[in-house]
Amino acid sequence: MKQQEAAILEWISSQQESMISLLATLVNVDSGSYDKAGVDAVGIQLSRFFADHGLPTKTLPVERFGDTLLAGTGSVRHDAGRHNILLMGHRDTVFDKGEASRRPFRIAADRAYGPGVADMKAGLVMNAIILAAFQRFAPDVPVAVMMTGDEEIGSQASLAHIHEEARFARAVFNAEPARPTGNFVSGRKGGFTYRFDISGRAAHAGVNFTDGVSAISELARKITALDALTDVRSGITLNVGLVSGGSSTNTVAAHAVGEVDVRFVDNEQRGRLITQIEAVLARSTMPMSMTAFERQSESLPLAPTPKNVELSDLYQKSAASLGYAISGEYTGGCADSGIASSAGAPTVCGTGPIGGGAHTEDEYILVQTLSERASIVAASITTLLAQ
Repeated sequence: MKQQEAAILEWISSQQESMISLLATLVNVDSGSYDKAGVDAVGIQLSRFFADHGLPTKTLPVERFGDTLLAGTGSVRHDAGRHNILLMGHRDTVFDKGEASRRPFRIAADRAYGPGVADMKAGLVMNAIILAAFQRFAPDVPVAVMMTGDEEIGSQASLAHIHEEARFARAVFNAEPARPTGNFVSGRKGGFTYRFDISGRAAHAGVNFTDGVSAISELARKITALDALTDVRSGITLNVGLVSGGSSTNTVAAHAVGEVDVRFVDNEQRGRLITQIEAVLARSTMPMSMTAFERQSESLPLAPTPKNVELSDLYQKSAASLGYAISGEYTGGCADSGIASSAGAPTVCGTGPIGGGAHTEDEYILVQTLSERASIVAASITTLLAQ
């Protein structure tokens, strides 16, 4: 395997310009989460890359959002046990249609810019190159790539696909961007949102105030009760980030809407929070008000399980063997790595190129880290196989 590893790493290092070219192509395609055609167009570009390297692809259809794209060496197996090395990523971004033409891919000094360049089209390119390298030099190694289309909105359409692939994964490397510090991600919070619609009763605020039931007043009381569930020291946060309601200042509001973002550390907290939040939303403090609610866009935590810690240590040592001193970081952000981990697969996240400014016009990656981070993952795979 050492001879194969050397060939893989040498080839990856020689592919820097090819990686930049593919990255430019992907960034210049709009692929917002609700733009199914755009997300699938990114998949077509990647399928062409895989075909050029002798790798067949499989598409799992998704009705409303981007399809799930799969590729792998011929050694990938889907039978009893954990055999495969799974490289994960998502093709959707948070940006609206037209953003790619307004500020297309560009390189300035040592950084590349463009919508979704870090989160996470650079990671897709990196994973594609790693898979091509193993197909070329070590096709007996079962390396699989999964690229989904709805991560930025909670992965509900691709959840079952991730669970299915993770069932057979010996290790999962999720190519979300490495932190601006250069560190990878060793742990993430889980999260979900609730939308709640409150119905009251309209009345003239001056003439017959007491006949009204204010949905906005009920909303305010619910916000206060939800805020009280926050426990920063335990890693639990609730943020009612969207509210609307009412029709005029002199009308008692007949309708109001709120949405709350919830973050937690482990699945025990998750279960308790669901019970507490739904009790708050179901309880009416304003007589005759009614509330309908729905839990949405859920992500599971990437917890420091023994298997996850072991894989993080292996990844860190593999980086050190190549001359890169990096550590794991914990983040409150959610990702598909939590889904894979919750399915029992040893998982590490933030294995993509170093980047920052995600979801903003300042989003960037450090260009040289495209091949560097691909080499670290490749070395981690060969180290894992040698154990």
